[in-house]
Amino acid sequence: MSEHHEHNDPGSSADSDRPSPGSPRSGTSRSGTPRSGTSHGPSRSGPSRSGFWRSRWQAFTGSPFFPASVLVLIVAAGAGLFAASYTYAMADPTPHDIPTAVVGRAQDERQARDFVTAMEKGLGSSLKLHRYGTYAEAEEAVDEQKVFAVLRVGAEGDVVMDLSGAAGASVAEVLRSAAPKAGKAAGVEVTVRDLKPLGRGDPRGLTIFYITLAADIIGFIGAIQLHANVPGLARWPRLAVIAAYSLLGGFVIAAMVGWLLRAVHLPFVHSWAILSLTMFTAGMVFTMFNTLFGRWAMIPTWFLLVLLGNPSSGGAVSWPLLPSLLGTVGRWLPPGASVNAQHTAVYFPGNVHVWPYLVLSAWALAGMTVFLTLDERLRGQSAAEGPPAAADSGGSQEGTGRREGPG
Repeated sequence: MSEHHEHNDPGSSADSDRPSPGSPRSGTSRSGTPRSGTSHGPSRSGPSRSGFWRSRWQAFTGSPFFPASVLVLIVAAGAGLFAASYTYAMADPTPHDIPTAVVGRAQDERQARDFVTAMEKGLGSSLKLHRYGTYAEAEEAVDEQKVFAVLRVGAEGDVVMDLSGAAGASVAEVLRSAAPKAGKAAGVEVTVRDLKPLGRGDPRGLTIFYITLAADIIGFIGAIQLHANVPGLARWPRLAVIAAYSLLGGFVIAAMVGWLLRAVHLPFVHSWAILSLTMFTAGMVFTMFNTLFGRWAMIPTWFLLVLLGNPSSGGAVSWPLLPSLLGTVGRWLPPGASVNAQHTAVYFPGNVHVWPYLVLSAWALAGMTVFLTLDERLRGQSAAEGPPAAADSGGSQEGTGRREGPG
């Protein structure tokens, strides 16, 4: 038997690793063109520019930075609108048809006609004249807040203008400033008096505006905090809590201003009731919008009560000096109704009007109705729909209380 010797030939190893003539070599294609690395097949081009930005936008909208960015824009816009609304309404009050009583035939007297013409020219507006047979009737119209001044001709031919600072401090200030100039222009002697002056602690009549502002803002902020900190509270207990902090908050506001600071002599129980109703109404306005719009409820609440409601309330600037639209709209909103009710209770207690209370009650009832009717229904729909299905279809959904997907 011949002996077979096995040995390793260096050339044989290299030959075995050498590619056959028909096979493509590493790094080159069959045609001889160089290959990129070790990838197989033709190279693919990267994503298009539009696709890149679309994917980046989708990633951004799905991140917490998207709602944060929206919030930045909303807060910035709110700051500008807040400054603009108050500046537009109150920075430069302009008279618009100030209701004025004329006693007897004073309107037919030359002195009165010349004075009224000069007043309207000086104010850049007209006086809306209402004729009354006697001075007592004109005074009653002042008490009912139908007119802001009484115009009559004195025994010596002079013109007497009786103002009502309590009816509207800003209107009285405008008339008091314009009357002497108008009398001089008309060649008529003018006497200006104040039938119902404001108290020493509130010479500009702003206290009622401030306490209404406090009741409005704290009223809906309380509802916001209640929703954020006690989200599981049932519907009727939630309404009870809003009513409770409204009663207590109204009491504290009235006690602080009336008893401690003594800025205005408040009819305590009456003012307390108005402030509490105002706070409850503001809380129900937010609760209504929260039921309808969820986390964005602050936007319509702030717009209705702060941006639009407070400047048009007539508390800081009386409605004859507001832009016409604001003067009309303000009486239908909670802040304007509250200022009107409080103003009458403090300065004209014998002439209470029911309209402001109807406005406040209507807003409160509307908020309660929306909350009680839709809140449970919307929660039921949310529970029925459930959260989005998990990415891992085989994953369990234990602890959610809902089944995900079919079956």
